[in-house]
Amino acid sequence: QVQLVESGGGLVQAGGSLRLSCAVSGSMISINDMGWYRQAPGKQRELVATITTSSTTNYADSMKGRFTISRDNAKNTVYLQMNSLKPEDTAVYYCNAEYRVSPYENRGVWGQGTLVIVSS
Repeated sequence: QVQLVESGGGLVQAGGSLRLSCAVSGSMISINDMGWYRQAPGKQRELVATITTSSTTNYADSMKGRFTISRDNAKNTVYLQMNSLKPEDTAVYYCNAEYRVSPYENRGVWGQGTLVIVSS
């Protein structure tokens, strides 16, 4: 059973910063792409950023220049550094990982989410 454990959410003032972490544990051969998504109240879940095994990154347009995704493959952990936070960044942030369970099968898993609240 593969699990993701997120941490680092909380309350911050507009203009502030937070760093989210997501650690992957469990039985798997390797971890493929990882990413962060978010869901604001009353809205659909949306992409924040993704990162490949070789650390190629992709960001949603509204996060470019403010958020940075990174990973530590030795620790099976992905990070999201969030700077210049805005009230509209308030959401539950979810970690996602694709992992390999056999040479022929990949699976995906979601974390439980961590709440980020940005006050104005």
